[in-house]
Amino acid sequence: MTNLAEFREDESYCLIRMDDGKANALSFEMLTQLEKALDQAAQAGKVVIICGRPGKFSAGFDLSVMNQGGEAMLQLLQSGASLSRRLIDFDTPVILGVSGHALAMGALLLLSADYRIGIHGSYKIGLNEVAIGMTLPWFGVELARHRLAKTHFNKAVGLAQVYDAEAAVTAGYLDEAVAEDQLMSRATSLAEQLSALDMTAHRQTKARVRDPLTASLDAATAREFEP
Repeated sequence: MTNLAEFREDESYCLIRMDDGKANALSFEMLTQLEKALDQAAQAGKVVIICGRPGKFSAGFDLSVMNQGGEAMLQLLQSGASLSRRLIDFDTPVILGVSGHALAMGALLLLSADYRIGIHGSYKIGLNEVAIGMTLPWFGVELARHRLAKTHFNKAVGLAQVYDAEAAVTAGYLDEAVAEDQLMSRATSLAEQLSALDMTAHRQTKARVRDPLTASLDAATAREFEP
């Protein structure tokens, strides 16, 4: 089996690197391996960094499954929603090293993490579902509603606005953008800094801050997947 989500534990953090050799599509196998890597990170109880391969963070769901429609599509959507919710609720800080393009479900992962670092350049970040003939799932709408800047919500969701890293900071997809060769050093430096937090206090405070979002996601998930 190909290793799509490499896990490495450091003294202060756990690093998960997605790499399928292509666009880092969120296939069933990629999602399964990400969940297993997060299991290891949860057991370690350390800050988590998730990054992609050079030039590609994630292009979103595996289109070969999404274009099938039917049960397979719903199962993939549900797996993605579960991963997003797990990141939102994760006990320790989750940092994303956004190493390139982050589109569709890839962009929703950005809206699920605690801190997002992008890179300057021509990389594209955004919810492009409408542009490629897909309706944004209910959980994605709620993530965008709660995490994007209000002035960008409608054009980001309904008009498929795509951003570079600098504009993505303004829109709310990213917290900062750095030079490409500084991405991992910045992510690891921040992870080391955040490792000094009291993780119980972090978890409890994050739950309070995100209570409106999690309530909205519960309702969205029921609307999306329950009969």
